[in-house]
Amino acid sequence: SRFETCWPALMKDSHGVIIIFNPELPSHLKEIEMWYSCFVQQQPLLDSQCLLVAHHKPGSAGDTENLSLAYPLNKLKLIHSNLEEDPEDVRMEFIKYFRSIFTLINESREREEMSIIS
Repeated sequence: SRFETCWPALMKDSHGVIIIFNPELPSHLKEIEMWYSCFVQQQPLLDSQCLLVAHHKPGSAGDTENLSLAYPLNKLKLIHSNLEEDPEDVRMEFIKYFRSIFTLINESREREEMSIIS
C-alpha cells in the first residue's frame, strides 16, 4: 500500500493497536492478518495490546455476529460494534481496553524505575 513508508513512524512507541474491519468483506478478513503481523507481531506487542473491532454497518446481515477467526487472530479480544443497536456496549469495551493499556504502561514504567534504582 502507498502508506507503508509511514508505518514505522506510526508504530514508533505505540502501546496498543485497534484494528477495525468489516466482517462481511472476505478481503478484510485476509487484510487483518497482515495488519496484525505488521503492527503487533513485528513490534512486538502483546496480544492483549491489540483489539479487533468487527464493525457492522446499518442494515447489514447479522450472521457475521458469530464470526470465527483463524489462529492467531482467534487469540485476540474481538468486539462487535453496531452503533445503531448498542453504542454503550462498544464504549464500555473501549474503556476496558484503554484501562488495560494504561495498566501495562504503568507496570512497565515501574519495572524500569526499579531497575534504575537497584
